[in-house]
This record gives sequence, structure tokens and C-alpha cells, in this order.
Amino acid sequence: MTETTTRYFLATSGVKLPLKLVNEIEPDALSNRNTFIRASFDAAGLLLAFDKMVYGDVELSHRYDYDADGALRRAEIIMLDEEPTILEFKGAPA
Repeated sequence: MTETTTRYFLATSGVKLPLKLVNEIEPDALSNRNTFIRASFDAAGLLLAFDKMVYGDVELSHRYDYDADGALRRAEIIMLDEEPTILEFKGAPA
């Protein structure tokens, strides 16, 4: 099993996937927040997944898979009450 770490953020930035997470907050600050992003990173620091939490419920989720070189291979985007969107990415031509 791959070791992951969980970190928390206030927002996302940009439109390119994987989204950039900004304004990291400490876990002990979560009790004062109605909304935040809970993110999982692998040992190399790649963003594997995040959930946007709103009043204790997941409003939006992203799940990312990478190739052996760390390039984004697949993204799954899940929005509340909608079917998941799956995006597949091709590597650069050899």
C-alpha cells in the first residue's frame, strides 16, 4: 500500500488539472471552518485526491492517477448530485 499524507487547504487555483491547492491550513484550524479542502498526497508530493467539504458534506471530489513519470494519466471529477466525469490523458509522443 502506498503511503499518503492528508493536508488541508482553503481554495483551489487555476483550471489545469490537477488543480493547484492554495492557502494551506493546519488540522486544528478545521473546527473554525465551514468549508475547506481535504487532500491526499503520495510520498513524492503528487496530489492523489481531494474533497471539498461544505458543512461536513463532500460537495466536490477529484481523483487523480499518474503515469510512471508523474504525468497526469486520468482524472475523475465528482460533483454533488451529478454523474462522475472521467478524463483520460495521453502522454507526450515519443
